[in-house]
Amino acid sequence: MARIALVTGGTRGIGEAISKALLGRGYVVAASYAGNEEKAKAFTDETGIGTFKFDVGDYDATVAAVKDIESSLGPIDVLVNNAGITRDGFFHKMSKEAWDAVIRTNLDSLFNVTQPVFAGMRERGFGRVINIGSINGQAGQMGQVNYSAAKAGLVGFTKALAQEGAAKGVTVNAIAPGYIGTEMVQAVREDVLAKIVSRIPVGRLGEVQEIARTVLYLAADDAGFITGSTITINGGQYMH
Repeated sequence: MARIALVTGGTRGIGEAISKALLGRGYVVAASYAGNEEKAKAFTDETGIGTFKFDVGDYDATVAAVKDIESSLGPIDVLVNNAGITRDGFFHKMSKEAWDAVIRTNLDSLFNVTQPVFAGMRERGFGRVINIGSINGQAGQMGQVNYSAAKAGLVGFTKALAQEGAAKGVTVNAIAPGYIGTEMVQAVREDVLAKIVSRIPVGRLGEVQEIARTVLYLAADDAGFITGSTITINGGQYMH
């Protein structure tokens, strides 16, 4: 029987590539999104993947959505915590709202989405939790204190939860992408983008499919001896 996978923020960018890769490997996929109805509809029309709109930062809404997904598709075997936002700005000028929004969506969401599925994974003796972090959670980034703090917290979450799932067949890993050629990154001013690429030893941006292929690897049944790890995919820009 096909395994069920939930990808948060799964209709755009890296999340979209992950959803499509899992579908191509035979998983039954559910993708969550926060607000872009038009993109979500186009994504479903193209892929046939069911989309579910909810705010991963809202615990009650997330619990209800997970219940809805599991009643529609079956128990979630693979969870990819990919949803995230940025609210960049220098720390001395950062508003409390900008701090709270990023911590809520990028860090609180890890509890909100994972907690409702984790007990079931343990009971069934199989589960894969894959958390999408960032190079900036490892190296830090000026102007992204909130984002870097949230993504660093994601690594600690991964290591601790991995210890709780290990004996029950549940692995918990993180992937820390560097600069990937998403629409958002490609929209950066050309001279700024050139400067970013100049700092990447392999001399190019990463591709969303490179992240997706790593998710497939970690999600597989035969990846059971890999847990608590953070896999960096950044072209050598930061070696951790």
